[in-house]
Amino acid sequence: MLTFQELYESYASEIYRFALWLSGDRSEAEDITSETFIRAWVRFSAIRTETLKAYLFTIARNIFLDQLRKRKNNVTLRDIYPDPAPGPDRVVETHLEIQRVLSVLQSLPEIDRTAFILRVQHELPYIEIARVLRLSLTATKVKVHRVRKKLLAACFSEEVNG
Repeated sequence: MLTFQELYESYASEIYRFALWLSGDRSEAEDITSETFIRAWVRFSAIRTETLKAYLFTIARNIFLDQLRKRKNNVTLRDIYPDPAPGPDRVVETHLEIQRVLSVLQSLPEIDRTAFILRVQHELPYIEIARVLRLSLTATKVKVHRVRKKLLAACFSEEVNG
């Protein structure tokens, strides 16, 4: 009775070369060779060909064809529709930026904060904000401008310190 080691030593190099010619890839040829001997050994009693060598070549070819069929069904996906959602790092950054802006806004007098929020968040024209706050148009523009400067300064100081 033939041992697995004898079987492998006798035919491995020929099966590998055959698999390499079929696949054109060394690692794939190694996989085909290994799988061939495993299948041959498991079904050693069921050999249906004239020679053991032909049986091994048949197994190797069938393994290659199976891999080819599996690859044919695979489609390479292109990243033409990337996920529009921000990644977790960007979500955290955004949250920290919002917290920083809120902190700066909360440190300002209420009338300045209100003027800025009405202009930026609610997009009211300066004249309407002036009516709501009962201020002059010029005073309203100055208040919004000063808040923007303070926010900008806070962002720059965070970048320098961070």
